Amino acid sequence: MEATSDSPHQFRVLGTSPIRPDGLSKVTGRACFGADFLMTGTLHGKILRSTYAHARILSIDTSEAEALPGVKAVVTAEDFPILNQPMDLSQAGSTPRAMAENDLAHKKVLYRGHAIAGVAATSIHIAEKALELIKVDFDVLAPVLDVRQAMADDAPILHENLTTMFRTGGFTQGDDTGIKGNIAGHVKVLHGDIVEGFKHSDVIVERELRTSMVHQGYIEPFAATAFWSPDDYLSIWTSTQNAFGIRNTTSAILGLPESRVKVVPLEVGGGFGGKGTGYLEPVAALLSKKSSAPVKMVMTRKEVFEGTGPTSGTFIRCKIGADSDGYIKAAEMHMAYEAGAFPGSPVSGGAFPALGAYKIDNILIDGYDVVLNKPKTQSYRAPGQPQSTHAVETVIDELAEKLDMDPMEFRLKNAVREGDMSPTGLPHSRFGCVEVETAMKAHPHYNAPLQGHNQGRGVAVGYRMHAGGNGSSATLNVNDNGTISLITGSADLSGSRVSLAMQAAEALGIDTEDVNPSVADTDSIGFTSGSFGSRITFDTGRAILNAAGMVVEQMKERAALLWEVRPEDVDFTDGMFTCRLNTNERLTFKGMAGEMANTGGAITCSASDFQGGVGPQLSGNIVDVEVDPETGKVEILRYTTFMDVGQVVHKSNVEGQMQGGVLQGAGWALNEEYFYNEEGVMVNSSLLDYRMPTTTDLPMIDTVIIEVPNSRHPFGIRGVGETPVVPPLAAIANAIYNATGVRLTKLPMSPSTIVEALSQNSDC
Repeated sequence: MEATSDSPHQFRVLGTSPIRPDGLSKVTGRACFGADFLMTGTLHGKILRSTYAHARILSIDTSEAEALPGVKAVVTAEDFPILNQPMDLSQAGSTPRAMAENDLAHKKVLYRGHAIAGVAATSIHIAEKALELIKVDFDVLAPVLDVRQAMADDAPILHENLTTMFRTGGFTQGDDTGIKGNIAGHVKVLHGDIVEGFKHSDVIVERELRTSMVHQGYIEPFAATAFWSPDDYLSIWTSTQNAFGIRNTTSAILGLPESRVKVVPLEVGGGFGGKGTGYLEPVAALLSKKSSAPVKMVMTRKEVFEGTGPTSGTFIRCKIGADSDGYIKAAEMHMAYEAGAFPGSPVSGGAFPALGAYKIDNILIDGYDVVLNKPKTQSYRAPGQPQSTHAVETVIDELAEKLDMDPMEFRLKNAVREGDMSPTGLPHSRFGCVEVETAMKAHPHYNAPLQGHNQGRGVAVGYRMHAGGNGSSATLNVNDNGTISLITGSADLSGSRVSLAMQAAEALGIDTEDVNPSVADTDSIGFTSGSFGSRITFDTGRAILNAAGMVVEQMKERAALLWEVRPEDVDFTDGMFTCRLNTNERLTFKGMAGEMANTGGAITCSASDFQGGVGPQLSGNIVDVEVDPETGKVEILRYTTFMDVGQVVHKSNVEGQMQGGVLQGAGWALNEEYFYNEEGVMVNSSLLDYRMPTTTDLPMIDTVIIEVPNSRHPFGIRGVGETPVVPPLAAIANAIYNATGVRLTKLPMSPSTIVEALSQNSDC
């Protein structure tokens, strides 16, 4: 790992790599994940899923299943109170009303694997037998499985009352156009005069590119246990990134006040954005209510693939023009994102940041959110951005080639700087766009000669604009020995406990080992948004620093009592309280904690924080590949990933996030896809057939950490969880072109795709 920094801060804790407090329990198997949780008297729940991609439900007969010995409850969508309300698809697909229809199909099944009914029984085997006894009468309809076909006027319609919503802001509600069809949303980004921009372009490159639906690749399947007590209090134990989100939607679907729903987040075996939404909790809750017993539900891997949310497949047309001096004059993009069965693809996440790394005065982007007969999509690290960046960065590389410019020099020439217009139309704050690209161009990897035939080198950068900013809460309890109990509501997906503990330790002048972090249930902590958006170290960290500031102020008051001075006469620096009037009066944080009983009792402080977002981030990749022209196999020879992280907190975790993003991006680029047949059946719904990369597929990944402090955080921290997955798709595509001379425009770039492209090129 290499690092460059212009940080003025000198930190005592931040930048080190202490042992993770959750590490021992996880490596020894003591940690409790969703499938591990078990209550006395627990019943086992299973879900009947559709074998059709598109069909009307004419009737559901559950009588034989209910009569089977050992079956304690059966539920269908008719048991959801919220379904008495009309569907309002103008609110997008993440509303509780739409989520209820995704959890249990109401009048239609909209994809193969769509849940239809739930069963609770005394054993899994009885529950599975009961599913076979449920009779469903269908009117089978033609499915639509391609995003461009779904946009056609004569396409099969999924929702008769769906009309297109138009918006010009990423998170605004927008206006109902009244146009019916499968286009749920149209988002537009417009700056300058696109016609005039292309008129002044000497070189123009236009490409059409496709990406496939891909899975987040979490290893632990969805699992949840629910107990609806006789006093109408619902408790849920679940594997989730978003405990408060599960509470809110479950209470809405079931008609319970939020105060009567408690969600206990268990350990999460991977999420990457895909576990921000629940599928089992409302069903398990209803089964529990009907059976008067706890109900546990665990998905199979096939159910995870067919019945939960991957990320969008896309069709993107990208056109960029530059003048002969190498300055980009105009860019135009058309984006169609698969939303799956309900509205809500990450098209805004793809459209607004797509060109964010470049200073371009004339931009037009039209993005479309399109429903079709596939599972409702969910977030996947930097939602929507790897796809749009793949289009932009491959076109940027082709422009540089046509201009006979070094690809990194071309990027640097057009790189945004502080004060330049951002994708939102507001000025960019300071971030390391130029610093990352300069480090890439100067790195030995970029200038090293390639060693063999059929080898190529590719580069790409990935910009992510303001993420997070949804609010977090934290509580600090001071123990009399000077240790801290730190309570947050942020699910720990990849080591956030330790990064949060380190910030508390830095603020209070103690060691990380003196902070005991824990993740609380929704009854025990203030509202905390989900663990996504690169926001936890930033947002929850800010909440912790607010609470730590309150702790320090209270302890200053206690010290003032001891020293018989005013609180403003007490200073606190690097874990030491001192008296301005008598510098011999000194107490460490631990020493002051030992005086709590004599100065007023326990100190406990809670605080929240709500920011408008983490701020801009940039990641870059350099990759070398070798392509076998006979088999199409791509071997990654060398990989270096760069990122502006603002300020390193836990160095090993930062490296792991950067390397993990590369690994996932490589799978997305080379192998991974949801492969459907004409009937809408996913034919590779197992980990044997869905090809994710392993350690044998990649070399050691080098990391270069750039630290340009973030003005939005007291310690200068940015997020690092998502941006590393943005550039790999394009970087690998550019490397394959450099090795073969053939531009591939469809992902994944599998061996068969490469062989076919090389064959077509040789025939020309």
